[in-house]
Amino acid sequence: MNEERKHLDVVAAVVCRGDEVLCFQKGATRHAYTSHRYEFPGGKIEPGETPPEALRRELREELAVEAVVGQLLTVVEHAYPDFDITLRAYLCELPAGAFTLREHVAARYVARRELRSLPWAGADAAVVEALLR
Repeated sequence: MNEERKHLDVVAAVVCRGDEVLCFQKGATRHAYTSHRYEFPGGKIEPGETPPEALRRELREELAVEAVVGQLLTVVEHAYPDFDITLRAYLCELPAGAFTLREHVAARYVARRELRSLPWAGADAAVVEALLR
């Protein structure tokens, strides 16, 4: 790994309901390759946090929910043009009822067979492939 490049350790939540998966769309970002793309909610692991602790915190911040973090689905190493990430995706459960979109412009359940039709952020596309295996 190039020492000059920024590396982020991040976590993401994959929420399933039957044969459907909850997908979140980003708004405009500073990077064209992530703007308006779909992703799984989550974010950076802060110093001293375990990945599940970070994911619970991020879901409180992004969705205003207390999530149940389940098993690790996959770990993805991905190189974006400007930075690298290690993404740990966990199967999660959200409480019944509504969540609040604080950082996304849209969220919807999508049938697994249709997941590849969405424009995913790079690392999240690899999570989709793990989910479909």
